[in-house]
Amino acid sequence: MRPFRLGITGGLGSGKSGVLELLRIAGIPVYDCDREAKRLMNTSLVLRDALIVLAGSEVYKQVEGPNGQQVERSTLNRRYLADFMFGHPERVKAVNALVHPVVRADFRTWAECQGGTDIVGVESAILFEAGMREDVDAVVLVFTPYDERLQRAMARDGASEASVRARLASQMPDVEKFPLVDYIIRNGEEDAITPQVMELLGELRTNPLNNKH
Repeated sequence: MRPFRLGITGGLGSGKSGVLELLRIAGIPVYDCDREAKRLMNTSLVLRDALIVLAGSEVYKQVEGPNGQQVERSTLNRRYLADFMFGHPERVKAVNALVHPVVRADFRTWAECQGGTDIVGVESAILFEAGMREDVDAVVLVFTPYDERLQRAMARDGASEASVRARLASQMPDVEKFPLVDYIIRNGEEDAITPQVMELLGELRTNPLNNKH
């Protein structure tokens, strides 16, 4: 019997990392979509070829060896890709259309290989936008009020208020996620997340099929 698949989502500054750490402490393996997407853009030959066709050969750069000589391996040129996408929503959509299916397939393979656990997690700030809802059995939203998310992100990233507001505006609003999720963990300044995470795991283990909360 395969493990129960729990999707974890939440926008910029929501504090997902604290929830993920608690899940890992509780023995729940968690697949980090952002981290794995970066890995796959460097290791998947299919994805590499598709990105080169879309954005040009400059999207990958040669890696220098210890003495400055070029080696065969190349790595994603993140600055070039960011510049390629900036201000072009259609390019962002095209890149995502290449990356998201590869990440989803990799997650499914990863989940099937997780033995000895009854629950696995997958974390993605854009879980719904990436089409991953159909890959999981339930979704938990880490919810933090907008103003607190704004202040957290500014402090964490050393970014201006305007830039953080722009990043927040580019993400799916929580109000649109509420009807789509099965659980909510509230992570405001006055909220304690540890008991909420423990309650969530208990609910999943005792009543995994009737998982509306």
